[in-house]
Amino acid sequence: MTGMDGSIAEPAELRIPALSLVVLVGVSGSGKSTFAREKFAPFETLSSDFFRGLVSNDENSQEATAAAFDALRFVAAKRLEAGLLTVIDATNVQRSSRKSFVDLAKAHDVLPVAVVLDLPERICVERNAARPDRDFGAAVVHRQHGQLRKSLRFLAKEGFRSVHVLSSVEEIAAARVQRVPLLTDRRGETGPFDAIGDVHGCLSELEGLLTTLGYALRRDDEGRAVDAEHPEGRRVVFLGDLVDRGPDSPGVLRLAMGMVENGHALAVPGNHEAKLVRALRGAKVQVSHGLEQTLAQLADETPEFRARVETFCHDLVSHLVLDDGRLVVAHAGLKEAYQGRASGRVRSFALYGDTTGETDEFGLPVRLPWADDYRGSATVLYGHTPTPRAEWVNNTMCLDTGCVFGGSLSALRYPERKVVSVPAERVWYEPARPFLPEDGDGDTSPEREGGLLRIDDVLGKHIIETSTHGRIGVREENAAGALEVMSRWAVDPRRLLYLPPTMSPPNASAREGLLEHPDEAFAAYRREGVTRLLAEEKHMGSRAVVLLTHDAERFGGEPGWLGTVHTRTGRRFFEPGLEQGFLRRLDRAVATAGVWDELETDWLLFDAELLPWSLKAGAMIREQYATVGAAARAALPPAVAALEAAAARGIEVGALLTSTRMRERDADRYVDAYRRYVGHADGLAGIQLAPFQVLAAEGRHFADHDHGWQLAIADRLAAADPALVRRTRRVPIDLDDPESVAAAIAWWTELTEAGGEGMVVKPFANLVRTDSGLAQPGIKVRGREYLRIIYGPDYTEPENLVRLRDRNVAHKRSMALREYALGLEALERLVGGAPLWQVHQAVFAVLAMESEPVDPRL
Repeated sequence: MTGMDGSIAEPAELRIPALSLVVLVGVSGSGKSTFAREKFAPFETLSSDFFRGLVSNDENSQEATAAAFDALRFVAAKRLEAGLLTVIDATNVQRSSRKSFVDLAKAHDVLPVAVVLDLPERICVERNAARPDRDFGAAVVHRQHGQLRKSLRFLAKEGFRSVHVLSSVEEIAAARVQRVPLLTDRRGETGPFDAIGDVHGCLSELEGLLTTLGYALRRDDEGRAVDAEHPEGRRVVFLGDLVDRGPDSPGVLRLAMGMVENGHALAVPGNHEAKLVRALRGAKVQVSHGLEQTLAQLADETPEFRARVETFCHDLVSHLVLDDGRLVVAHAGLKEAYQGRASGRVRSFALYGDTTGETDEFGLPVRLPWADDYRGSATVLYGHTPTPRAEWVNNTMCLDTGCVFGGSLSALRYPERKVVSVPAERVWYEPARPFLPEDGDGDTSPEREGGLLRIDDVLGKHIIETSTHGRIGVREENAAGALEVMSRWAVDPRRLLYLPPTMSPPNASAREGLLEHPDEAFAAYRREGVTRLLAEEKHMGSRAVVLLTHDAERFGGEPGWLGTVHTRTGRRFFEPGLEQGFLRRLDRAVATAGVWDELETDWLLFDAELLPWSLKAGAMIREQYATVGAAARAALPPAVAALEAAAARGIEVGALLTSTRMRERDADRYVDAYRRYVGHADGLAGIQLAPFQVLAAEGRHFADHDHGWQLAIADRLAAADPALVRRTRRVPIDLDDPESVAAAIAWWTELTEAGGEGMVVKPFANLVRTDSGLAQPGIKVRGREYLRIIYGPDYTEPENLVRLRDRNVAHKRSMALREYALGLEALERLVGGAPLWQVHQAVFAVLAMESEPVDPRL
């Protein structure tokens, strides 16, 4: 490009951190707004002129400047809080105005960048003169230009991480903005990884752990380990504190540096590396906590090796964000607000954790338990604070298991979430604070309760991210209602791992005398492109979730406790003694059927029906249905008799007599319908469970196992204990086969005419994704007589059916899908090792959905 003086202007490349606050600096008329419009996205730029217009209806109103900048800084803060690059379009020629933005960047732990448009003063004057809305004259431009010239050499000292100066019209036009990921941003690195905790110079244990993990060590001519490579392409992530205290810090560094340089490992710095760098650079540091050993060991190495160590440790970045943001590694951990950010306090937290500034009785820093309050979605792996055993706390894990203190050296396989450890060969360094229990077989660390639920995890309006249905919102008023149910009546949250979704009926049937029919359910699935279905008998019971476990401690139970049985709103079905007796029977059936061994688990979660219905709904049957039936049977027969007597006397009551007789008949049918749900149970006698889905076991859920597999498991349990476990009858359906469809309709007719409730039509494959999202997990098709209980004795009268057919099931179906997705999310989080609060957020949201206004008869 030809410049004004005839020279060739090379395009400038402005390397801008992808998350930063870009402050444009230039006098009025220098082209900042044009530059921002051409180089950045529309919403990324916040213009002071635009904000003056927002607060005063006049972009040039200087009286509105203070209010405009208040509003601008507020919006900029919200954008930075959300992790969005933000550009400030204002003159910013005064240090005080720039300082407010540097402070704003620091407050949100992003990098401030200055882009200076330093055009000659005459060009800016000419441009302003050509604009009718700029009437402030050349004097203002002259003053701004002078302020800019005085500022240029001080911008870096003001706190800007980088300063780009463009000094001609051509240079400004040709400039290219390149968005550069932060050094911490390694989201494209997806693993698999093996994260290793604090090594502290324990070379032999490190070599042993790498070998156990399957890495092949490579040695130099002197037999020293200089690299390790995994045959399956796994990589190590060193979590810092490679050095100090142990017998061979140079050997550990040599191996770690070789692995990083050859692409076989990543690493973050520990506080011991940070201190070592300062010592190697001649800074005055306190030579303690094992640094003295490292310096002595490095003294025997070559100057080239020491320089290599200094460069390696210095260049390590505070933390790494990996696997598309799902994994964060930092030496001392990192709270959510700091992840992917860059500032001095982020680095300090990553190196030292959250400290109070005080020391304990052992002279060690008092650290705050940041992991107990962690609520981020990313898994955080860290070290720094030795613990006898690696444990999950709120999706975080400390992997410093005190190898140098005689504990072990530990790694976490990611994404498998499996801990692998090798024991220390000996106590290499006596800790200031007691580390291992005296008897060697306990855990001196206090009980870690970071996974427990807090009220703000579920209170108020919140959003749940699901892997199958995207973001699902929970209204504040619904959350309040669910909170009362859970706090007053629900089982212990440690056992409340899943709530089943509601189930939608089909669209209303147009068939004479019917409100529901299988045709409409089949049509709904056909529209979704799901043609292979299964119809399951709808049991006349109550939905139940059964947790059966051989690991009582995991779910907060006493030794011998076998689990719990709760309703679809989380309430306990049985008193504790009867519950455990029921579960002992079920446990024997599971063992006899070979399911424990087949699924290789020590706990199971079932979705089922518990029979009889009166076990849970006895009070409702007595107080609601039976009273209606009793009143009708008491009043209608005498009314029929009186009308018959009147007719015999020649009084014209024919129409009334006919309708009263029909009401009497419908009342009898109504009583017959609800009586089928009344069963008698004496202890366990008379109680049956009809399981229809194995929801989850250790390490996996079974939503992707088809219903044929699911019901085959249930059949085996029924065969093992037919008195306790009821088999679920079913009919396969192929919507492309008219005979299959006809057979399913005939089966439904036979079921319902015999007094059965109806059937549930499900995609045979279980979890099915369609072009429009998730397929409905099930559509219930209820029988004509059962619906009398729901809609009343005379609902089948033609005029009533016409009215009842005018129903919209769209909201019910939407609820069913959202609750289904939330249930799946709870299971995924549960088997993935997520903390309880994350599991319970999804469970809680299902219950909150039940507060949404919808016709309860659907």
